[in-house]
Amino acid sequence: MGEKKLVPKRRFKAFELDWEEKSFESLAEIVRGASPRPIEDPKWFDSNSNTGWLRISDVTSQNGRIINLEQKISVLGQQKTRVLTNSHLLLSIAATVGKPVINYVKTGVHDGFLIFLKPKFDIEYMYQWLEMFRSKWQQYGQPGSQVNLNSDIVKKHILLIPGIEEQQKIGKFFKVLDDRIANQERKIAKVKSLKDAYLTEMFPQEGETVPKRRFKGFDGEWILKTLNSICPDISDGDWIENEYINDSGKYRIIQTGNLGLGKFLNRESFSKYISQDSFKILKANEIFPGDILTSRLAEPAGRTIIVPNINKRMVTVVDVAIIRNSDSFNEYFLVTQMNSKNVLSKINENVSGTSHKRISRRNLEKTLLIAPRDIKEQQKIGEFFKNLDNQIETEEKKLDKLQKMKEAYLEEMFV
Repeated sequence: MGEKKLVPKRRFKAFELDWEEKSFESLAEIVRGASPRPIEDPKWFDSNSNTGWLRISDVTSQNGRIINLEQKISVLGQQKTRVLTNSHLLLSIAATVGKPVINYVKTGVHDGFLIFLKPKFDIEYMYQWLEMFRSKWQQYGQPGSQVNLNSDIVKKHILLIPGIEEQQKIGKFFKVLDDRIANQERKIAKVKSLKDAYLTEMFPQEGETVPKRRFKGFDGEWILKTLNSICPDISDGDWIENEYINDSGKYRIIQTGNLGLGKFLNRESFSKYISQDSFKILKANEIFPGDILTSRLAEPAGRTIIVPNINKRMVTVVDVAIIRNSDSFNEYFLVTQMNSKNVLSKINENVSGTSHKRISRRNLEKTLLIAPRDIKEQQKIGEFFKNLDNQIETEEKKLDKLQKMKEAYLEEMFV
């Protein structure tokens, strides 16, 4: 047996001492939040109060750094909870189990959180340590059940921790990285908001036939058409049973999960394939770069992408409709409109089924779209939104790179 590792793989210069084993109960007084009951009673809340009410939902919406709380707790409600008046570290023990939280505002704390009082550690450092350790709390749950992360489990947990100066150095490093990630997320949200605004102005709204914003040189009313009148070449993917699927093969299977709400293919779950022999047995419908794929499965139904050139032969599943391009429409114009809120809403009004709701191809083909008479106006609009989507994808790749960088540093800078 080798000696236990007492220092991280990556470390700032000037720090040489081994990290020390400590229990959480030796590092802080750990208490649970409290909730007034019944929680639905309106007397516990007051919109004019200066004290917020921290709920589990606030953690996900603000990604663990609480700077604003919309719901406020009343004076009476404050007597039934724990009120924090300055910055504190908390740990979610319900719903988003193991998610660390730094609360920066005056708030009452829901009983789904543990609070670290009188900490003997740097709060920013411990927030990052808990972020690194988050998935490991799952070991305390029974197989198939929700994790029960109570205060005793956390109090007794032993961790390796450096001196306070090294904690502060590590905490500041990750805070800068978190700020960069948050800034990148805001940048993406801004571009997406801009796209939503343009969608509202550059496509006619319900009951209208002319958009509010238009490129110069184009006029006249737009016309309503069904999807299959615009795109007559629509077919289905293939019913591919498990016996034909493997983790390597000549044909990559594009699944409904690969179809995000945009023109780009989500490539994270490219893990299933069929062989050349299986392709022949199934008489499968091969798809090609430039084809348009639309999910018929309600997640929601209607999510539409253009197949990019990914240097691999491909097939798709039966819950995906395949639209072949033609000179009668611009593919970027079509995909942009298919993914708009208005059209997605119409498509999902026609889904059916019990466990897996889907829209039939026949009903999908009847979907009403609106388009300018001049194909050149479609092309102009399509190119405009293509550039916006490219910008969003570029910014999302930057965010993904930052998030992966943080994951790597978390792995290397903690023991």
